[in-house]
Amino acid sequence: MADEHFDVVIVGAGLSGIGAARHLQRLCPGLRFVILEGRQAVGGTWDLFRYPGVRSDSDMFTLGYSFKPWASGKSIADGPSILDYVREAAREAGVERHIRFGTQVKCAAWSSQDARWTIEAVCAGQPARFSAGFVFLCGGYYSYEGGYTPAFPGADRFQGQVVHPQAWPADLDYAGKRVVVIGSGATAVTLVPEMARTAAHVTMLQRSPTYVVSRPADDAWAARLQRWLPAMLAYNLIRWRNVLFGMWFFRLARKKPEGVKRNIIGMIRQALGPDYDVATHFTPRYNPWDQRLCLVPDADLFQAIKSGRASVVTDHIESFTGTGIKLKSGAELPADVIVTATGLTLQVMNGLQLSVDGRAIAPGETLAYKGMMYEGVPNLASSFGYTNAAWTLKADLTCAWVCRLLDHMKARGMRQVTPRNDDPGLGREPFLDFSSGYVQRAMADFPKQGARPPWKLHQNYARDLLSLRYAKLEDGVLAFSNPEPAAG
Repeated sequence: MADEHFDVVIVGAGLSGIGAARHLQRLCPGLRFVILEGRQAVGGTWDLFRYPGVRSDSDMFTLGYSFKPWASGKSIADGPSILDYVREAAREAGVERHIRFGTQVKCAAWSSQDARWTIEAVCAGQPARFSAGFVFLCGGYYSYEGGYTPAFPGADRFQGQVVHPQAWPADLDYAGKRVVVIGSGATAVTLVPEMARTAAHVTMLQRSPTYVVSRPADDAWAARLQRWLPAMLAYNLIRWRNVLFGMWFFRLARKKPEGVKRNIIGMIRQALGPDYDVATHFTPRYNPWDQRLCLVPDADLFQAIKSGRASVVTDHIESFTGTGIKLKSGAELPADVIVTATGLTLQVMNGLQLSVDGRAIAPGETLAYKGMMYEGVPNLASSFGYTNAAWTLKADLTCAWVCRLLDHMKARGMRQVTPRNDDPGLGREPFLDFSSGYVQRAMADFPKQGARPPWKLHQNYARDLLSLRYAKLEDGVLAFSNPEPAAG
């Protein structure tokens, strides 16, 4: 089986993968690349998730690409609109012809002797093999095979339908039915008001509350700038305003958590009225940004609760019954449909098995260099966004940095670059400092971050902008080696 060789292999044709391809086209026009996509469509998350009301939980002026203005004034966009935006970005630059659909990458092996990766995949049930000078993992951070669902006692007794948002049935009819949504994260707060439009009643069942913040779906200031200014100038101004506000708010939440908590809870009390039990249902035990805040557009969740079409129950599940859910308090929630919005299954390095010169790589034992390359792993980077801001902000910086790195290697005539840690005393910390259950379940398998740069993750766009766009590549940690063989 002959290998197809490329300068760069991109894994994934979602938001990150299409962005990576566009950056390569613009900044490294001489390089040959291919995108290997396991599914049959462009879009990644925005093609996979089909549950009612699916939308962004970041504003589109920061979730959008740096090179392609978000043209709508709608800041919090629905999933189909985001999918159209990603596909348009691929189509308008001819990226689609570089995509191999239905190609599931399984493993990659690096050879220093050949200065290339050999990538093994499965395409239409048949083995396929590629080789590349550089591998760029852009397949996100969770498994597409299925979400996380706890083993609920008595689940087999329930006579209704149980669905997970990641595998939403196209033919699910919940009109006029009683629905229980288990969970309190971004997916749950999206589902509840949308399903409440036609369901008999929707109950959001949570073990503990989450911080929920409302903001307008339409950005009036952005709409005015879009009318008055050229598209790219307006986009950049809006983008930077939102970036700076997000950084300020995150920093404020870290420095004065009690004050931020009071303000958030105060806004919820104002939205739900003085008689609602905000202390039980919307007052978390943790500080703001210890977990990701949930965003609801135009207070739609609170409006559904006030109208009586939806409600929130804070309790623990004892078991499923034939007709609903029995709670540890003794109460029972009747249900015709149960939605388990219980989280994702995180997946390290897009699920690839990696080896370097015959040595298997254990991701959980490696250090992450600037959150995108890995100790002792040559010519491989991954796109991983922010936890406290829009994913694409970090993805854009990462893509541009990878292009700068590839150009630098070419200029130096070097075929290999490897992050090296020469400090045995460097402390190791979890890759993500988040208390969310779906994060904690997976962090042991993820690479670690170090106590100091460049092994430290900042979760700060301004600091990363300086580090990735302007800091020198020859930093004493990236080891450049394996020069191009002499001609002849």
